[in-house]
Amino acid sequence: AAGNQEIHVGKDVCMSEVKQMILYHGSNVVVREPHLLKIQRELDFGKGFYTTSDLEQASKWARRTALRLKQSQAYVSVYELDEEKMLSLRILRFDKPDQQWLRFVVANRKGATPTDECDIIHGPVANDQTMPVIDLFLDGMYDEEETIKRLLPQKLKDQYTFKSDSAIALLRFKEVISV
Repeated sequence: AAGNQEIHVGKDVCMSEVKQMILYHGSNVVVREPHLLKIQRELDFGKGFYTTSDLEQASKWARRTALRLKQSQAYVSVYELDEEKMLSLRILRFDKPDQQWLRFVVANRKGATPTDECDIIHGPVANDQTMPVIDLFLDGMYDEEETIKRLLPQKLKDQYTFKSDSAIALLRFKEVISV
């Protein structure tokens, strides 16, 4: 994120343009004030508050959650995040679905917690298309190399998982979208 920061230099002044990232959270309820839940299902990056930079992905999450909970309404809560402030946090980043990402996701989905030392985890989503591949890996049908080879061509969306109160405090609620 620091590499994306534009620096404008004047005669005597150096100003940094603050980059605001827009993140989306899909749910069956509007989430104006996000918080960490005590009990959650086993998801890709473990317990945390899940967001994405992709509105379509958040909309799918919202509709899926509403359907699972037998609710008629689905919402996407929209947040702004100051990227500069985010740099002060401990961030674990997975740039692509590689061996480390696969091991991390599988451990979390099995209920293990590979790390609690991060404030934010960012990386690809194991979505509807990837889960059959990961399930075949878990069943021993694919080894890591074959699994990753099958995951790489997929256009995976991203997810940002907020794992600490200090990370969640950086999210500023902007609006809600009914989906």
